[in-house]
Amino acid sequence: MIYRTPRSALASNIEVTAATVQRGDIIQLGGRACRVRDLFQLPQGSKQLLFESGELLTIHTRTRLAAVRMMRRR
Repeated sequence: MIYRTPRSALASNIEVTAATVQRGDIIQLGGRACRVRDLFQLPQGSKQLLFESGELLTIHTRTRLAAVRMMRRR
């Protein structure tokens, strides 16, 4: 899938956890880039991520994933 970015956006490589993941983050899973469409809070700090492809991923509070976050220039 090809993602187009606005000219005023900067891509930043970050590490995300259940506490820091946000909608729009692009997470590399199994060689595929998956963009987070929605988040659902689960008990004990876990989160369930819904990707634009329709797939779900549940992450524990200690799970760490590499992601790309688009940041707007000001």
